[in-house]
Amino acid sequence: MKLVIGNKNYSSWSLRPWLLLQHFQQPFEEQQIHLGAADIRAQMAPFCPNYKVPVLLDGSLTVWDSLAICEYINEQYLDSAAWPEDIGQRARARAVCAEMHAGFSHLRSSLPMNCRRIPAAVECCDGVQTDIKRIIEIWQQCLSLNADSRREQAHFLFGQFSIADAMFMPVVSRFYSYQVSVPADVRQYMDHMLNLPAYQLWLKAAVNESETIAAAEV
Repeated sequence: MKLVIGNKNYSSWSLRPWLLLQHFQQPFEEQQIHLGAADIRAQMAPFCPNYKVPVLLDGSLTVWDSLAICEYINEQYLDSAAWPEDIGQRARARAVCAEMHAGFSHLRSSLPMNCRRIPAAVECCDGVQTDIKRIIEIWQQCLSLNADSRREQAHFLFGQFSIADAMFMPVVSRFYSYQVSVPADVRQYMDHMLNLPAYQLWLKAAVNESETIAAAEV
């Protein structure tokens, strides 16, 4: 497999399937396209049918879109381990992933992912605050449902690491970078995600990148 991605510092969509592959220790080749390059369309043309990253190339198959890539990896290589076993939990996980995939436009535009940003709070408009409130609500509901019988905090949204965690990882990064105020249970979840070995690999590479995209330097 080859995963074509953008800058690790900025490309939130690339992080999602990359994290899934790394967490489950699936071997893959990585090819990076710098999103600010003058010839970006020429670089993307051989791989990216919609001129966006990420794209997964597996033999003769091309899969684009982060969620579609995660679904394919799960079915083809993970024996469905990246979704909850319980059908109800699986449906809920797919629902929150779909909401993440399609929504939260205010958060995306106002708080772009920037892994190497020195953490500091910014003033957020009402739209961003609404997005933040909804994301916290999703996380708290999932974490509460998946806390164990001793009421110990769940490490992941659905018990074990899942596509849902991969889809929300860029939001965890944003909340940290922009010092979003969160409840204690959400902070514990975020800390666990930020310390995942797979994410630490991504972060180390992101910090060492030299390219800058001005629009993401908020």
